[in-house]
Amino acid sequence: MPEKITYFPLIKDIPEYRWKNLAEKKIYFGHQSVGNNIIEGLKDVIKENPQIKLNIVETTDPEMFKTSIFAHSRVGKNHDPFSKNNAFTVFIENGIGGNADFAFFKYCYVDVPAGTDVNKLFNDYRNAMSRLKKAYPDTTFIHVTVPLTAVQTGPKVWIKKIIGRPLGGYLDNISRNEFNNLLKAEYESKEPVFDLAMIESIFPDGTAMTFKSNGRIFHAMVPEYTGDGRHLNEKGRRIVAEQLLVFLADLVQQKMINTGA
Repeated sequence: MPEKITYFPLIKDIPEYRWKNLAEKKIYFGHQSVGNNIIEGLKDVIKENPQIKLNIVETTDPEMFKTSIFAHSRVGKNHDPFSKNNAFTVFIENGIGGNADFAFFKYCYVDVPAGTDVNKLFNDYRNAMSRLKKAYPDTTFIHVTVPLTAVQTGPKVWIKKIIGRPLGGYLDNISRNEFNNLLKAEYESKEPVFDLAMIESIFPDGTAMTFKSNGRIFHAMVPEYTGDGRHLNEKGRRIVAEQLLVFLADLVQQKMINTGA
């Protein structure tokens, strides 16, 4: 079968009025280092597209949500995804909830390494989000897949396969894929899901960076989107930022249609 090709929408395909509608919203994004990469990507894209006018501010101050804003901050501690569930909940309960139109946070790749009990983590995440959605119905909560990392490539791969040694990045990315599958099975088609992992795994030609383990296919990060195998480089952060902007513009449009605004 021919390989599946994924086409992403482009900034230029979005009408200018949608960017205006997005700029009028109040948004909160919690993150750590990969999130910082995305924020820098947003600034890159906005600089080259003056029709996009987001007020990007690092803050969790509820007073800042009295006007249009794209607020962001660090959330929780790396290597402890449960702390991120808790920290996001606290920020929402301390005044962002109900004031923000949209709110979301993302885990880091280090939060879901090999050996993670992905079912336990997902259940904790789902319970936290369920409580917040009930408490703050005026805020739309967005779900984000866990970012991936690059996997080992080159001649050493087939040597390791022959001698039965694990390949670099495989086991960690398998855990991330498994968590992401749980998240998408729960929320896709029902609530907004920004599939960060999928975007990171698609080459510019639309093909996917994948690997096979025990007969199953998993996604990994495209090597040219990263300098260290983990964080987004300038090219990678721009691609992710473009798709986040398009995703948010479409989400605002859909919400306006649904509410008759």
